[in-house]
Amino acid sequence: MASMAKTRAIFLLLACAVSAAGVGAQEQWVKYNGSTGPGAGKHIVLVSGDEEYRSEEALPQLGKILAKRHGFTCTVLFAINPDTGYIDPNYNKNIPGLEALDTADLLIIFTRFRDLPDDQMVHLDRYLLSGKPVIGLRTSTHAFKTAPGAKWEHYSNGYSGEKTEWKDGFGRLVLGEQWVNHHGKHKYESTLGLLAPEATVHPILRGIKDGDIWCPTDVYSVRLPLPGDSAPLVLGQVLKHPEGTFSESDSLYGMRQDSGSPLEGAKNDPMMPVAWTKSYQLPGGAKGKAFTTTIGASTDLLSEGARRLLVNAVYWCLGLDEQIPATGANVDVVGEYTPTKFEFRKPEYWQERKMTVAEHAMQ
Repeated sequence: MASMAKTRAIFLLLACAVSAAGVGAQEQWVKYNGSTGPGAGKHIVLVSGDEEYRSEEALPQLGKILAKRHGFTCTVLFAINPDTGYIDPNYNKNIPGLEALDTADLLIIFTRFRDLPDDQMVHLDRYLLSGKPVIGLRTSTHAFKTAPGAKWEHYSNGYSGEKTEWKDGFGRLVLGEQWVNHHGKHKYESTLGLLAPEATVHPILRGIKDGDIWCPTDVYSVRLPLPGDSAPLVLGQVLKHPEGTFSESDSLYGMRQDSGSPLEGAKNDPMMPVAWTKSYQLPGGAKGKAFTTTIGASTDLLSEGARRLLVNAVYWCLGLDEQIPATGANVDVVGEYTPTKFEFRKPEYWQERKMTVAEHAMQ
């Protein structure tokens, strides 16, 4: 037994060994080095870790676009199962590499119900206290869920404890909303992005018009009005599913932008915001700005408009909005991008899949 414990300890040490020079089999995160472009010299940390919407596919592609097309240096982190060393979104207690936030200019987070250890959370907390900018995607509104009484319980979705400034947790305080519910019907009613009338000249929407953003994920509910100085940019029109086309084997579940039509009734009156800006400030911290969108699944990034929304938001968060072209930022996909469908997957799937960080290297 002692020998087995020693072997396991050695394996875990090796699994945590990371070389900044490239992607190796034992690495726990991937780094894309930017060179020329408006983003040169800026460091973005993209944190994946959700069980359903394939953030482990979406954020590497977004990081590649930001690095190759715009010059940002991007570090992408993953949920890693320490027992195997492989990416495992179902393992919610480990995202190695959060210390990269100590040198980050921007955080992009796409996690769901994570319960991370203290030595990882301290880096996130320190970053947010500094007031640096944050972009939150899809399930980041409910990014954390810890045990009652735990040190970081106030970050949890729906928090209602004695730290009253943190009511409803990280999602509400930083991003503007917690998890509420599905507004559109999950897997059946897709999202068409319409520009909020009062926001059409906002730099994040540069090069984007009504209908450019189409996502197979459904609209999330939010409580209106959003808190503080939240300013909606994009409204989500719920599209009904084309009759007779639903398919579990299709990565888009049979939905297509050109075959869906607006759903009649209360779901589109009023329409829910699916992208907005706001300022945030942790108790005792500096004031910062955030951009939140409830789209962002890996299949959502097949939409050029969705990719442009995110890349433009990066420019805005970093004070580079004057450099966004009138037609919007270049968001051409880097390499081959064939995202898989959003769904929950059993532990056996990830045990057999054995997804490595090396798979996400820049080709």
